[in-house]
Amino acid sequence: MPQGERVVTILGATGSIGQSTVDLVRRSNGRFRIEALTAHSNVAELAKLSRELGATYAAIADEALYQDLKDALAGSGIEVGAGEGALVEAALRPANWVMAAMSGAAGLKPAMAAAGRGQIVALANKECLVCAGEVFMRHAAANNATVLPVDSEHNAIFQALGAGQPEHLVRIILTASGGPFRTATREQIETATVEQALKHPNWSMGRKITIDSATMFNKALEIIEAFHLFELRTDQIDVLVHPQSIIHGLVEFADRSVVAQMGAPDMRTPIAHCLAWPERIEGPATQLDLAKLGQLTFEAPDPVRFPALRLVREALELGGAAPTVLNAANEVAVAAFLDRKIPFGGIARLVEATLEMMVRGGTAGAPANVEDALAVDHTARNTAATLLPEIALKAS
Repeated sequence: MPQGERVVTILGATGSIGQSTVDLVRRSNGRFRIEALTAHSNVAELAKLSRELGATYAAIADEALYQDLKDALAGSGIEVGAGEGALVEAALRPANWVMAAMSGAAGLKPAMAAAGRGQIVALANKECLVCAGEVFMRHAAANNATVLPVDSEHNAIFQALGAGQPEHLVRIILTASGGPFRTATREQIETATVEQALKHPNWSMGRKITIDSATMFNKALEIIEAFHLFELRTDQIDVLVHPQSIIHGLVEFADRSVVAQMGAPDMRTPIAHCLAWPERIEGPATQLDLAKLGQLTFEAPDPVRFPALRLVREALELGGAAPTVLNAANEVAVAAFLDRKIPFGGIARLVEATLEMMVRGGTAGAPANVEDALAVDHTARNTAATLLPEIALKAS
C-alpha cells in the first residue's frame, strides 16, 4: 500500500454527507482507496460510484434491489450484497476509516460493526448517539476505536478541545443559526406552514433536518450527542444562537480562554478534517473572509419559543432511554407536520406527551445493547403515533 494511503468505506455513499465525502476522495490524487460503498435504494448512483472509485464491495439496503445492483455491476469484479446483513458486511470490510453516514436507526448496527473493528469511525449518524449513545461509546472504547464527529458543531468542539487538557474544560458552546423563525413571535411559530419551515437561511439540507433546525430539535439532538461524545454533564453544554453560521463551536477553559472553530458553512470542511485526521488536507470550501462579512452576532436561545431546548435537558436529567424516546417521537412529529396532520407547534407537544407517557409507564429504561435501544425506539414511535390524533384535535 502506498505510503499515506487510507482505505475508506462509506456507509451511505449516495446521501449528502456521502456525496461530500466522495467529492473529497475525488480531489485527493489517490491518497484514499475505496473498500466498500453502501446506499439505501439508489442502485444507479451506487453502481456508478463503485465503478468510478474502484470499490471492492457494494451493498444496497433494499434486498429487493439485489439483482438490479448485481446487473449494474456485472463484469466489474465488484462484490455485491443486499439487506441489513450486507450493510454490516460492508462495515466489517478491511478499511481503516469508515464514514458512518447512513441515516436513521438502520445505520446503528453497521456503525456498531465498524466500531467493533477498532478502526477510525467518522460518525455522521445521529441515531448512534441519540438512541444508543452510552452503548455505542462503550463499545467503541472497548474495541479501541477512534470516533471522529462529522457534524459541523461537534467537529468544531473536537478541534477546539485540542487547545487544552480535559481537566481544564469548563464548558462547550454549540452554535445554532436560529433557523427560519429566529425572530418570529410565538404565535407565528405556532402556525408556521411547511413551506415557511423549509426555508433555511444558511444551509441546504434534507426536509427532516431542515424542520429540525426550524424547531431547534436539531440543536437538542446535538446536545445529546455532545453529552456522549465528550463525556460531559448537561450543565457543561450551552447553546448560542449565531445567525451567520461562521463559528461552529466554542470551548471555554478554566483560565477563561475561549477557543472557537470558524469556517464557511460547508460540510466538506468537517468531513475533510475527519478524512485526513490527524493530518489535514486541502479543502474546497470557500475561504473565510471576515472583512467581507463585517460582523458576527450572537443571541441567547429562547426555550419558550423553542421548547426543544427545555425538553432535551429534561430528557437527559431523566436518563435511561428518555433521549431515545425524544428522538423517535420527534421523527414521528416531523413526518406528521410535513404531511400537514399537525401544526408546527404540535411537534414539540407530541414529543413532550410521548416522553411523559413512556416515562410514567416505565418503558424508558436504559438500553443495555443496540437491540434494546431499537426496541425503545420502536415503542416510542408507536406511542407517538397513538398520541398523534389527540395533538391534532387540540390544534383544530
